[in-house]
Amino acid sequence: MRLLPILARFRRFLPALGLPALLAACSVGPDYAKPSAPVPTKFKESKDWRTARPRDGAERGAWWSVYREPELNRLLPLVEVDNQNVAAAVAAHDQAEALIREAQASLFPMVAGQYPVTRTGAGAGVLSGGGGGTTSVGTNLSHAFAQTMFYPQGSVGWTLDVWGKVRRQIESNVALAQADSALLANATLSAQAQLAIAYFSLLYEDSLKSLLLRTVKAYQETERITKNQYDSGTVSKADLITAETQVLNTQAQAIATETPRQQYEHAIAVLTGRPPAEVAVPRGALPHNPPATPPGLPSTLLERRPDIAAAERTVAGQNASIGVAVAAYYPSITLSAAGGFEGPNAFPFLAAYQIWSLGAAAADPLFDAGLRSAQVDYAKAAWRQSVASYRQTVLAAFQQVEDQLVALRVYARQLRVQEKARDEAAEAVKVYLNQYRAGTVAFTTVVVAEATLLADEEAVLATEQALFVANVTLIEALGGGYDAGSLAAEQAPPLIEAVERSSPIPPL
Repeated sequence: MRLLPILARFRRFLPALGLPALLAACSVGPDYAKPSAPVPTKFKESKDWRTARPRDGAERGAWWSVYREPELNRLLPLVEVDNQNVAAAVAAHDQAEALIREAQASLFPMVAGQYPVTRTGAGAGVLSGGGGGTTSVGTNLSHAFAQTMFYPQGSVGWTLDVWGKVRRQIESNVALAQADSALLANATLSAQAQLAIAYFSLLYEDSLKSLLLRTVKAYQETERITKNQYDSGTVSKADLITAETQVLNTQAQAIATETPRQQYEHAIAVLTGRPPAEVAVPRGALPHNPPATPPGLPSTLLERRPDIAAAERTVAGQNASIGVAVAAYYPSITLSAAGGFEGPNAFPFLAAYQIWSLGAAAADPLFDAGLRSAQVDYAKAAWRQSVASYRQTVLAAFQQVEDQLVALRVYARQLRVQEKARDEAAEAVKVYLNQYRAGTVAFTTVVVAEATLLADEEAVLATEQALFVANVTLIEALGGGYDAGSLAAEQAPPLIEAVERSSPIPPL
């Protein structure tokens, strides 16, 4: 007989034992419902917020393009390719997808084959007596024989997913893979935001150095005027020394900007996955005003924040894990079939005996000392923990947005006042310097006015830097260019399709 008729005979048992039960099986455990989240109806700090109408149509993926900085446009895409934290997140996501395939494999039967060969032999010994009272032992080899037997066999084992344990495990793994996908997006967005902040901080140091060098030139002019006054005998040497000291101190401040500037450059190199020696960012200047960023509606924040999406998908995964734990209360049902041949010919269909077996088994622990109930309680507690973490993530997200909205609003007002103070300080320096030339004010008045002007200019620059940092942080808090709809990429194949593919019986 052929192997196929044997399996065809086994197929008659499937309608009664396996396939209908599998296709119509229910999945024990709770079905997933997205937990509620504390979502406000509006942003508290958005009263004075104005969106940037000219840039509303910008591509949301490359969120950094709104800054119109060519060097930033060159650097930021490298994060997604070469940043090592992002690479680690990619590997974690790949592991999660592999776990989906691993769980899906349990829907299919396990098919095994073997081809054992055994050679056996036997011999007969003969005892005989000789003349002269002697005895001798001899062996009669005519009765010895040897035989080679072949046992090609195949077997199929199938644990039916009657209670949906495997399907719940697949559901859990899919949700966790989606969470890992969102965490990958979150790691990428975080690294990109860090790089953007480092870049604008680097430009701040460049602008600060330029400001200090311009101030050095202005102080050198004051020093020249003071020296002329000293040479003419109208001022004391103390004034000249003060002017020289003012120049030297400002030069030292300009030199000191190189340390943070190089450190920001090193940070940019590492964020792009390169050693610091391989990255050089050209000098530039901090722009005066960052672009406005539309905050969007509060409800959309849940779809635009990758960390929120990851937390919500974790809840879904933990919910499915409850079903996996509950399914352990139900017996496991296994179908098995084996068939093969036994004979002296290596080609089993030529001369061999047919052997086969069919079986079904159900197994269920009768006593487990509370093991399964503890596993269910653990799964439920893990679900409650994930719900709390999800809601806390939502609260933290709205806090971050509100923090940056108020920062941008206050910094903008602060900058307008500081710019006015700077302009008036610059006018005061001109007036006092002319009066000093005329000998109507002391040099101390000029020094104080110039120091006030430098402090005001540094304050304006620092507030502009703070505006850019808050702007980048707000974009990060709003999710950058993220869209939770991308999570649909991680999907398990439909159950019915998987079951049909897993059938071990070919059509006859």
